[in-house]
Parts: sequence; C-alpha cells; structure tokens
Amino acid sequence: MKLLAGFDAGQTHTRCRLNLIRDGLHQPVGEGEGPGVSHLDAPRGEDRFLEAIRTSAQQALRDHPDGVIQAAVVGASGIEHGTALQQRAERLVRQALSLGDGVRLDHVLVTGDERTALRGAIPEGAGILVISGTGMIIVGRNNSGHEHRCGGWGWLLDGAGSAFDLGHQGVQLTLRMADGRLPDHPLRQLIWNRMGCDSHAAVKARVVQAEFGTAEFAALAPLVVDAANMGCSGAEEIVKRSAAGLSSGVNTVARRLSLVCPLVICQGGAITHLMGFRTAVQQSIRQSIPNARWGEARGDACHGALLMAEDLIVRPR
Repeated sequence: MKLLAGFDAGQTHTRCRLNLIRDGLHQPVGEGEGPGVSHLDAPRGEDRFLEAIRTSAQQALRDHPDGVIQAAVVGASGIEHGTALQQRAERLVRQALSLGDGVRLDHVLVTGDERTALRGAIPEGAGILVISGTGMIIVGRNNSGHEHRCGGWGWLLDGAGSAFDLGHQGVQLTLRMADGRLPDHPLRQLIWNRMGCDSHAAVKARVVQAEFGTAEFAALAPLVVDAANMGCSGAEEIVKRSAAGLSSGVNTVARRLSLVCPLVICQGGAITHLMGFRTAVQQSIRQSIPNARWGEARGDACHGALLMAEDLIVRPR
C-alpha cells in the first residue's frame, strides 16, 4: 500500500495524517500524534524534530504496518522556505521515515506550517490566511500562485496581533496602573491573581521565571479582551493596537499580491474564540480593504500538506 503523509509540526504537538490515493480520490487511512518541535538550532532541536516525525508517523501507521510512504510533506514551526534550514529538515525527515533495505524516500518537502495551513484552508485560487493564536502570521496567494507572508518572526521580534501580544500588553498596563501613571482598574487585580502575584515586584520576578513564557502571557489575553468589552479604556487601546497589527499585515499581503477584494480566512484561538478581538480585527481590515470577503477554511494544515505531497508525485521538484 503506497501512502501520502502530511504533517503539521507545531511547538506543542505534531500531527501526521496518511492518505491512500485511489482513482484520484484521497482516502484517509490513519492519523497519529507526537511531541512538538522547536527551531532546529535550538538545544536538542534536531532530536526533537526527529522524535516528532518518527513518533507521529508510527502512530499513524499502526493499523497499516506494511504501508509504504511514497511522499511526505511537513509544515513545521520555525522553518523558513528556501533556506538551508529547510534542507536540513528534509534530511531529518528522510532519516525519521527510513524505509530500510537502502530504499530512499525521494518525495519530501519541509516548509513553514503557515504554507501548509494556507494550502489546506484555500486549496486553489487566491486568498489570505490570518493565523492568530499564541503567535501570529499572515500568508496569502494570488491566482498566479505567488505567495507572500507577513509576521510570524517570533515573539521576541514581532508578535503584534497575537494572544501573546494581548497578554503582554495587559501586564504592562497593570504596572502603569500600579505605579500611578494610570488610574487603577479591576483588570489589574484579575491579571495579578491569574499570575499568582500580589505586587508589582512579584510581577517583575514572575515574568523572568523559566516556566513563564509566551503561553502564560497568552493565557491572560481573554482577561484583556473582556475588560475592553466592559469599557476599560486601557484594554480597549490594547485590543485596537493589536487588531491594527494584524490588519496592517493583511493589507500588506493584499497589496503585494494585487488582491483587490481578497478572500480572508481567520484561524487560531485568539481570533476565533475572543470575539471582541475578532470584531476589532474585522473592523480594522474593512477600513483598509473595504471589499474584503470573509470565508471558512476548506481544510486544515494536514490536509494542505497532503495536497502538497500529491503535487510532489505529479510534479516532482
């Protein structure tokens, strides 16, 4: 049985989906999950990548031990398309999916997970995918197949429009309330309680602890959006700034790809679950792109990876 493998390798977990192509139709035959990945240059980055691909593939193949993966595409966090890093990752995929007996897996592609997500959400034609979860990234494609991406450079460099950004700005806001630069508001106490802090000094100490990272900042985002919905002016400003950050990226992608009335699809926990934030994003986009159209994703990132795996067989690189 010859199979296609599509992987969605994020920072928290990795999914593998296997499809059998029969008479031009995709038949799902297995799914598996493994640990997350990190940047290949991070400590144990290559080991984590190998473990994620190998474990998720083994789980997906558990009901088809004799199945042979013919082509594999991985959308992975931290991979920049067209770089030496991409080539390293592809070598690791071949190693993780070693077929034995000297058989080589030729059809392999590793790319950024935003590109597999775009292909899954919009399999054909033009459109823009906005992903706003813990982090953020915006990627689009025009009818000629050209793609452009904005954001997604990591929280240290560019997180505007993400749950991390909302929560991070929220903590900053509480400190300005605490030292008197701004009037106090119940939001300060809510955020400090969630963080387990009772003073500005405790906040300062908390955020430098090793276990407090982007996910912990992102968990504070709902408190900020709720406060904005209830009229807290500082929180309202945060939501507007963060929404404007996403809108700026969407506008840039549309301009670079000459999309006048683009289809826009939104994914990620921040923009799908925080309705006040979603509304602010849509309002901001409408101001810059009045003809934008809102749509729903046709499929997920694993589906996009599988479509790209099929392309590798039909149109080898």
